[in-house]
Amino acid sequence: MSLDWIYWAISWILLLWHSAWDAIGVPATMVLGTNWSWILAIVFLVVTVRVILFPVFVKQIKSQRAMQALQPKVKELQEKHKGDRESLQQEMMELYRKEKANPLMGCLPMFLQIPVFLGLFHVLRRLSPDNQGKTLYGWTADQFDSAASATLFTAPISGKFGSTAEELARMGADGTTVKIMAGVLVCIMIATTYLTSRQMILKTGWAEDPQQRMIQRLMLYGIPASLLISGAIFPIGVIIYWVTNNLFTLGQQQWVLRKFPPLVTATSKAGTGKPGAGKPGTGKANLSKPGTGKAGTGQPAKPAGLFGRGKANGTQPEAKPAVDTKALAPKPGAKPVTPKKGRPAKRQG
Repeated sequence: MSLDWIYWAISWILLLWHSAWDAIGVPATMVLGTNWSWILAIVFLVVTVRVILFPVFVKQIKSQRAMQALQPKVKELQEKHKGDRESLQQEMMELYRKEKANPLMGCLPMFLQIPVFLGLFHVLRRLSPDNQGKTLYGWTADQFDSAASATLFTAPISGKFGSTAEELARMGADGTTVKIMAGVLVCIMIATTYLTSRQMILKTGWAEDPQQRMIQRLMLYGIPASLLISGAIFPIGVIIYWVTNNLFTLGQQQWVLRKFPPLVTATSKAGTGKPGAGKPGTGKANLSKPGTGKAGTGQPAKPAGLFGRGKANGTQPEAKPAVDTKALAPKPGAKPVTPKKGRPAKRQG
């Protein structure tokens, strides 16, 4: 299957935004060793793609909420079919079908962005001054030469950490500068990729479904780890795209999670077995030490004496201190107390 249509689409969006920034007055020449009109064209390529994919992102959030609401039923099936993995998978698939939940929907936005990533990778990889196909995919020769000489702090956007000496010579670039710039951007790319997955998992909790948990672990650890190796072959312009996309995702997820908080279920409160005192989903009992306040809230308690003994866990009866009969008068309707020595007992009736 030919991917030319993707290359045409990516080129069209890049050239459109580059022309827009030129029209606004963003300098085409270098400032701080950077061609900002081309850098901004890559940044707003991200904005364009994310606006187009926003309905898919909304469906992703709805699917994640549906999966979270099904966690108690998933837990029941796991207990019912403990040791029978085949039956468990069959019933879980039937449950997802019945409730119209898709476990793979959480990865759909990422999968849809893969063609964009590949298209940009191909377009930027072609930016070599001696390329004979400069006018391919709708570029003019002047636009191609301008992009081929575009830099970020003097590092060409088509350069990469693993560029050979021959490639660097064709670009007229310094190898040390390219490696430093690409290395810093790869580290930022790995960190922001990890944070985007961690942000969602901290808000929604680890899934009880083994398949979902495996996907979560892949997103949290597998993809960032793979970038440590594959980042060496990514052009700097592609890494700029990836970092910008991650920052956009962090902001978008934060807005959605604030506006539509995740569901709170018994399963999400049960914990994941990870350490963390007093927080839902941490695996430790939600108990507080004497003098620390209400259970699991971290709020200071009102001291019950000089030693600052606070309230006990709200699920257990509170220990009663010794009653000072001299300071406390009997309340109306209370049972008679044992009289003190030398004082007649209160008559009844």
